[in-house]
Amino acid sequence: MEMTIAGRHLEVTPAIREYAEKRVAKLPKYYDRVQAAHVVVEKAERQHAVEMRLTADRAEAFVAKVQGMDLYACIDQAVEKLERQLTDHKDMVRHRMGKTPMSGA
Repeated sequence: MEMTIAGRHLEVTPAIREYAEKRVAKLPKYYDRVQAAHVVVEKAERQHAVEMRLTADRAEAFVAKVQGMDLYACIDQAVEKLERQLTDHKDMVRHRMGKTPMSGA
């Protein structure tokens, strides 16, 4: 999986980069067609913002945006949102594939 991490009004330190990479690297286990992840961390006045965008084969982009005081907590929350989106999408694809015209569903 290709991964890019960028900062707006904030220098992406090795610690931030490593933490984000470690958390985002676990996302393909929820949907194995994830191809790329783009993470943008931002500092605005006293708050931090994190935006994560995943691109996957045969799906529209998955996006999670979180704002808060703690940057690491924002990363965690954004990953949790993406986990939920990926799980829901995978379930939807599975159910759609499992239905046949003869099943009456």
